[in-house]
Amino acid sequence: MNERSTLMTEGSVGKHILRFAIPIFWGNLFQQLYNVVDSLVVGNLLGSDALAAVGSSGSIIFLLVGLFNGIFTGASVVISRYYGARDEENMRLAVHTSVGFGLLAGLIITVIGVGLSPHLLRWMDTPETVLPNSLKYFRTYFSGAIFMVLYNTAAGIFQALGDSRHPLYYLIVSSMTNVVLDILFIAAFGMGVEGAALATVISQALSTVLAFRTLIHSSGPTRVWPRKVCLHPRLLRELLVMGIPAGVQNSIISLANIVVQSSINLYGAAAMAGCGAYTKIEGFAFLPVTSCSIAVSTFVGQNLGAKEYARARRGSLMAIMAAMIMAECTGVLFNLFSPNLIALFSSDPAVIANGVLQARTTTLFYFLMAFSHGVAGTLRGAGRAIVPMLVMMICWCFIRVSYIMLIARASDNLRMIFWAYPLTWALSSIAFLVYYLKADWPHYLDKKTAQAKQQEAAA
Repeated sequence: MNERSTLMTEGSVGKHILRFAIPIFWGNLFQQLYNVVDSLVVGNLLGSDALAAVGSSGSIIFLLVGLFNGIFTGASVVISRYYGARDEENMRLAVHTSVGFGLLAGLIITVIGVGLSPHLLRWMDTPETVLPNSLKYFRTYFSGAIFMVLYNTAAGIFQALGDSRHPLYYLIVSSMTNVVLDILFIAAFGMGVEGAALATVISQALSTVLAFRTLIHSSGPTRVWPRKVCLHPRLLRELLVMGIPAGVQNSIISLANIVVQSSINLYGAAAMAGCGAYTKIEGFAFLPVTSCSIAVSTFVGQNLGAKEYARARRGSLMAIMAAMIMAECTGVLFNLFSPNLIALFSSDPAVIANGVLQARTTTLFYFLMAFSHGVAGTLRGAGRAIVPMLVMMICWCFIRVSYIMLIARASDNLRMIFWAYPLTWALSSIAFLVYYLKADWPHYLDKKTAQAKQQEAAA
C-alpha cells in the first residue's frame, strides 16, 4: 500500500489536491450510482409506495451512522497529522484504535437500527401505506450496518495517507455488484424492497473484505494486525476529540433533515417519492463537495503536521473554490433538466411535479452548501472540528427546525418547506466566512500542544 501513499507537504499544491480528490470523486460517483439504481429499479418495478419507502430512508440512516462516520473522519485527521510529522509509532496506534472502534460502533449501530426501526419510522409520521415496506428495508439494511462502518474505517486510513485510489477500486467492485444483485433480487426473484437492501448489504460487505485484505497484507505503520486491534486510551481520546464534533454535526444535520422529511411526509406518498427521487439526484451535486472536503482535510492535516502553514492556507482556498464552482455547475444543470431526471424514477405526474418543485427551489444555491462544507473540511484538518459543529448545529439544525415549525403552521405550500435548505446554507456560509478570515486556525493545534506542555511542566 505504501506505493499509493502520498506525502502532500512537498510539490505542487494543486496537483496533490487534484490527484487525491479525483479518485474520491469517482468512488463517490459509483456509490451514488448504485444508490440511484436502488431507486430506479424499485420505482419502476415496485411502484411509488415502494420508492417512497426507500427514498425516505436516507435521513434516518445518516442519523444513525453519521455520528460514527464523523469519528472516523477525526481518526483520518489524526493519522494524517502523524503521517505529515512522520511519527510512525503513533500512526500504528491510531490505525489499530480506529479499527477497534469501528468494530464496536458497527455492532452498536446494528442493534439500534434493527431494534428501533418501527419507532423511528412512526416518529417521522411515515404513512401507513409506506410503513411495511420501510420497515422491511430498514431492518434488512441495518442487519449489515457493521460492514458500512468498517469500510468507512478502512477508507479513512487510506485517505489519511493521501491514497484515494484503493477506496475507488473497492467502490467500483461494490457498485457493480450492487447493480447486478438489485436486478437479480427484485426483477428475477421478486424480493421487493428487502432485495434492494440485501443487495446493498452484500456489496458493502464485499468492499469491506477487499479493503481490509489490503490493509492486513500491506507493509509499514498502517498495516493492520488483527491481534493488535485495541482501544488505546490516549489515541482513542485523540480520535474522539477530533471526531465527536464531526459526528455530532452529521447527526444534528440528519435530525433536522428528519424534521423536514416528516413535514414532507404529511403531503403523502407522491411527495415522499418525488423528494426521494430529488435526493438521489442531489447526491451527484454533493460529489465534488465531498471530494474536495475530504481532500482538503487530509491536505491541511498533513501540512500542519509538517508546520507548512502558508501551504495549508493555499491548498484550502483552492479546494473551497473548486468545490463551489463544480457544485454550482451541477446545480444549474439539475435545475434545467430536473423534469427529465425525476421522470427516470417514476412516470407518476404527481411524483415528478414534487421532485421538480424541490429542484427548482434549491439547486441554484448549491455554491453556498459547497462553501460551508469546504471551510468545515479545512477546520477539521486543522483540529478545529468544534467550530463547524457549532455553526451547523445552530444554522442547519436549530434555525432550520424552527423555520420548519413556523412555516408548517403558517403555510400549506410545500415549496416553503424546501426553502429551509438555501436559507440555512446562506447563514452558515456567512458565519464560516467570518471565522475563516478572522481566526488563526492554522496555528490552533500548535498553541494547544504548547499550552499542554506548559501545564505539565508547571505540575
